Amino acid sequence: MQPKRNNLNCYWLILVALCLLPLFSQAQKKNKLAADGFNAAGSDAKAIALADKVIQNMGGYDAWNNTRYIAWTWRNQYHIWDKFQNRYRLERGDTLVIVADLNTKTGMAYSNGQEIKDPARRDKLVSGMYPSWANDSYWLALPFKLKDSGVTLKYKGEGKTQTGADADLIELTFKGVGVTPDNRYILAIDKTSGLITEWSFFRNYADEKPAFTRPWIDYQQYGKIKLASSRGDAPMNMSNIAVTQNIPANIFNSPTPVNKALVK
Repeated sequence: MQPKRNNLNCYWLILVALCLLPLFSQAQKKNKLAADGFNAAGSDAKAIALADKVIQNMGGYDAWNNTRYIAWTWRNQYHIWDKFQNRYRLERGDTLVIVADLNTKTGMAYSNGQEIKDPARRDKLVSGMYPSWANDSYWLALPFKLKDSGVTLKYKGEGKTQTGADADLIELTFKGVGVTPDNRYILAIDKTSGLITEWSFFRNYADEKPAFTRPWIDYQQYGKIKLASSRGDAPMNMSNIAVTQNIPANIFNSPTPVNKALVK
């Protein structure tokens, strides 16, 4: 009879293991610290450690992944991004609205509350929303995208910001991803706060001098994450920033510009 008891024990162990697999899978997903395709092997350990520190000081990777809606205004464009379903709403000025799927790059466009039915005009607007989202969301949420797919991080040593603050410098380069994969960034991570306080943009990774260097400041808490609104001057700063888990469907899909105060 002993062999039967052993078999029964084995069955119980297998059953318990199968029951725990979903929980283990969820824990792995929850504790995931980088996107699939992040170039960990080609990145410096110190640069990765600094990126992890930045993300943690911003609220953490889990808080970012669990945030559903982010809204903001930048350069006369108002954005609402549904991170869970990868939907995107873009308002330009007081008349133009585009609501699209970032995965399929299909959607609807409206002018003065009326659907744009001309296929050529509509398709041009909808196809143009993807690079707009890619660029404008990067200007808002770069610190949370330090370990995105295709990113390589390198430690560039210690330095000082334009204000004279001590900082650690890391470099971001990209491989086969994004709208502008040849770009390069040097980010200054403040020694005291552990947050990015300045960034330098190189249009091409081989450029010796940056196209610009700007501050990345005025951090505030939005929902469970921190975001910085200032890039140094009013035309380039963010406004109407909101982070929320719920937005009524009639707001996200409205054919006319929405009351931004209702997105909170």
